[in-house]
Amino acid sequence: MAFKAKNPGTIDSEQREQYDYARRRISEKKNLMRHFIVFLVGAIFIIIINPVLGYGNDFFFDDWYIWAILIWAFIFLVHALNVFLMNSFMGKEWENRQLEKLKLKQAEKIAELQKKVDNELQLPTTPPSTHRNSLNNPLPPDVQ
Repeated sequence: MAFKAKNPGTIDSEQREQYDYARRRISEKKNLMRHFIVFLVGAIFIIIINPVLGYGNDFFFDDWYIWAILIWAFIFLVHALNVFLMNSFMGKEWENRQLEKLKLKQAEKIAELQKKVDNELQLPTTPPSTHRNSLNNPLPPDVQ
């Protein structure tokens, strides 16, 4: 028998899943860095607009730019916690554990329903010889 060798250029599903996970993580970290850069540039821009140019003093309260930067910093902090901290708690391993728990619960429910159905709808127990004596059998009952 001749066996075909695996094509070295292809990857199996587990490697593909790990690759996709790594790409997702890199994308999350890249977006966090972009958020940080936009935050720095935006904060500097807001600081230049209000105190230096005096824009916003007439229709906002004094030092509004500090509150705007603090709120934006809080949003950035939540984003960073989501990328680094929450992913370690609710990462791929957590998803797999939750999936296994749900599969186990579903299997238990199916087994419970099967027991219920078996108890409620018990099939009649008749010997196989009585089936031969039905109307479709042309032979008399004593001939087998």
